[in-house]
Amino acid sequence: MVGAAALIHSVCFAQSLPEVAPEFVFTVQAEGQNAVVRALTRAATCPAVSWDGQASRSMDVRAVAATPALRGDSAQKDSKQAVFDVLTCEARWPNGARRGRVAGQDVPAPHAQIKRIVLIGDTGCRMKASENAFQACNDSVKWPFAQVAQSAAALQPDLVIHVGDIHYRESPCPAGNAGCANSPWGYGFDAWQADLFEPAKPLLAAAPWVFVRGNHESCSRAGQGWFRFIDTQRWHEERSCNDPAFDNQADYSAPYAVPLTVDTELIVFDSSRTQGKPMTFKDVSYGKYLQQMKQVAQLTQLKPENFFMSHHPLLAVAPVKDMNRFKPGGNEGLQSVFSALYPERLFPSGVSVAMHGHVHLFEAISFKSAHPLSLVLGNSGSAIEGLVPEVLAPGVTLYPGAEVDDYAARSEYGFATLDRVDTKLGTDWKLTEYSIHGVPLIECVISRGKSRCSKLATLPK
Repeated sequence: MVGAAALIHSVCFAQSLPEVAPEFVFTVQAEGQNAVVRALTRAATCPAVSWDGQASRSMDVRAVAATPALRGDSAQKDSKQAVFDVLTCEARWPNGARRGRVAGQDVPAPHAQIKRIVLIGDTGCRMKASENAFQACNDSVKWPFAQVAQSAAALQPDLVIHVGDIHYRESPCPAGNAGCANSPWGYGFDAWQADLFEPAKPLLAAAPWVFVRGNHESCSRAGQGWFRFIDTQRWHEERSCNDPAFDNQADYSAPYAVPLTVDTELIVFDSSRTQGKPMTFKDVSYGKYLQQMKQVAQLTQLKPENFFMSHHPLLAVAPVKDMNRFKPGGNEGLQSVFSALYPERLFPSGVSVAMHGHVHLFEAISFKSAHPLSLVLGNSGSAIEGLVPEVLAPGVTLYPGAEVDDYAARSEYGFATLDRVDTKLGTDWKLTEYSIHGVPLIECVISRGKSRCSKLATLPK
């Protein structure tokens, strides 16, 4: 009877928990079938969560509000302490739960059958003194991420994938610059709120998200916010980016897999600390990434088809500023590691599609060789950095042996979707590139690591 009385008391206490209205609530899709609800609140305690109408209980504290000491190695000289004046709370989705509510608000539930995926990347508003680059964050045309999020949410996705580089407001807006006047800056919550949580509200409410870590989320940049708000593993000081002494742990995260269908999965890879130049075995990153690619190879054994996701592309077309030409845009640091294990195709045989950001445009590149289809999805908000051709001449290679077979590109802002197409031979996918207002412009049929793309419409210049 004592145990029963304690249980009744616990349930009554849980039901009497006050409804604390959080600032933002969203769902992060983690490893395997695991998903976690996150809530950011200015209250002193975490809000209550309930599953399938059952009794509420308080969410767990992930990270308390804090102002960590200034690291001293910021990527920008005009750095300041990052103020995190919100409590970060979380709760794991129970197995079999179909509905979750936080403080009386519905939160996006994981889908057992993923049919439509929204793809976005490189979304924040660039404010970077070292490059004298200040995007007009106050102009919805020149920084269109809020419109992208609204249009993407209207398509009712089952999952959202962000391929990295979320946070861009690193430096203060110069005096007299009306385009970014009064914008928050630095690496604290106010900049994260302006770059992600506020503009992405409708899309955060539409579906769970898979986040890929970009170089903007490395420890010397916005890594502290990444671990507080986004990362799928447990938060602790050694993986917080608060202390540079632990960066060799915090700047490298183990790859993990997220199942999409019975025969397809995502593999998430943290490339945030890669270099632009080839690496050698003496580089810390070389050894870290070599070991992690061996883990990727093991993960590919779980499903016959694997979509590899890293922020930095291995095979891409990149613009050359102020010149009417282009260059191969693959990251030479990753290429030097991946080629040591897989010299012929850069990826394990189970990888059929590679998805990336970093280059601020849309590309779908299929190869005559065995290299996997390469998708670049970095055109969802941050400043466009140049133009690439819409057509490539025959015989173009982006890496030794990687001759382009089918190519589609778009240098303007937008987002993409992946729609599942079930066939007698398995699962194919339809990739669609949209304008910021949701107008379909390019469509690609993806089957077994190859794509065929066609233009659907042309927007007026």
